[in-house]
Amino acid sequence: MSFADNPKAHFDYEILDSLEAGVQLYGHEVKSVRKGSASIKGAYVKIIANEAWLLGATIAPYQPGNTAESYDQARNRKLLLRRDQIKELIGKSQERGLTLVPLKLYEKNHLIKLEIGIARGKKKYDKRESIKKRDVGRKIRRALTS
Repeated sequence: MSFADNPKAHFDYEILDSLEAGVQLYGHEVKSVRKGSASIKGAYVKIIANEAWLLGATIAPYQPGNTAESYDQARNRKLLLRRDQIKELIGKSQERGLTLVPLKLYEKNHLIKLEIGIARGKKKYDKRESIKKRDVGRKIRRALTS
């Protein structure tokens, strides 16, 4: 079950590979994510001091009236990865033109996981091509249903 998606990632980037990571969350943040109050639009993954971090993701408070005033919805969250996975991400992110993009936030075995995509930015003509393919697919579906 997916709690938050990043649809713009597939439009703006060509996803070359993906990887699953755990996310370090507070208890009330887990409840909020399961409720569907999380957003990873505009978020990105960055390697800082040999640790992977999710930056720019927003998780609204579970009970706004009962949450501490010091709670920051957009705080940086540590990603839980093995050392060899982090080294692989460091190598990939240092390659020219590659970036790390969060694709979706979901639950697996009662744990909140994040799918990270190793991506290359699309050029403007690639985006136009994606729009054309989407429109053609839509026309075909309409023709088949009517």
